Amino acid sequence: MTVVTLGAHILDVLARPVEGIPDGQDTVVVEQIRVTAAGAAAGTAVALARLGNDVISVGAIGDDDLGDLLATIMRRNGVDVTGLVRRTADQTSASILPIRPDGGRPSFHVPGANLTLTTGAVGPGLLGAASVVHLGGPDVTFGLNDPAFFEMLAAARRSGTVVTMDLLSTMPDLLAGAAAFLPHVDHFLPNEEQAAAMTGESDPEKAARALLGPGPGTVIVTLGAEGSLVATGEDVHRLPALPVEVVDTTGCGDAYCAGFITGLEHGRDVLEAARWGTAAAATVAQGLGSDACLTDLDAALALLA
Repeated sequence: MTVVTLGAHILDVLARPVEGIPDGQDTVVVEQIRVTAAGAAAGTAVALARLGNDVISVGAIGDDDLGDLLATIMRRNGVDVTGLVRRTADQTSASILPIRPDGGRPSFHVPGANLTLTTGAVGPGLLGAASVVHLGGPDVTFGLNDPAFFEMLAAARRSGTVVTMDLLSTMPDLLAGAAAFLPHVDHFLPNEEQAAAMTGESDPEKAARALLGPGPGTVIVTLGAEGSLVATGEDVHRLPALPVEVVDTTGCGDAYCAGFITGLEHGRDVLEAARWGTAAAATVAQGLGSDACLTDLDAALALLA
């Protein structure tokens, strides 16, 4: 069974710990610098592969050194990158993240080629052949906000494909556009800020219930250190975060999605799958970058014990 991740592909350069930007030409020695595949599609794809899934990732990257490196990192992690299209006029999306000692992650970001992704990048029959399609960041790949793409999703769902969705930004205009995807999604996994911005509800339970209205069967709102909230048409459950030492929160949402999807692929119900997501996110939080410490499924699930 194959998972297709579709959407934002970003190359992250991370350094920790960073307490401030030095003046002039001064140099600050840090403990660690890493380069990782990130973004709501690429980061989730790597996490899914590490958890034992077969993954094809679809997105737009630049025809540049950044794109070469991003594709290489993904390929080394077992992700099929034949779905990545190259753009000569746009650079690969990239971020520089100076990670604070408390794990906070301000960023310097170039949107790049992500903004050019369109329905034409999606191969015929690809979505229908997948067991799960994960829409990673349709708020920033708004070229997919297209009736032709929605029909592709509808056809895939009729054939049995499950569609999940996560977001990348917190910008109200972009999140408003992402709402158009909700009728075509089975499981939606925003964070607390995104859910509030999309609904106007500051209470995450009220926000989750409002987001169920357009069509998703499940809405999972991730709450950072407070864990997550799982809402279905029948009930709402809160799952606590796992007690780990947080180094960096980059990619925790992507890892949560990967763990959740992996749980679904293993036949677990949505609540148990969300626990798998919690374990994957807690694993990643213990190191630097979106793939940190995530080695395999058994190691991640050991945290639940």
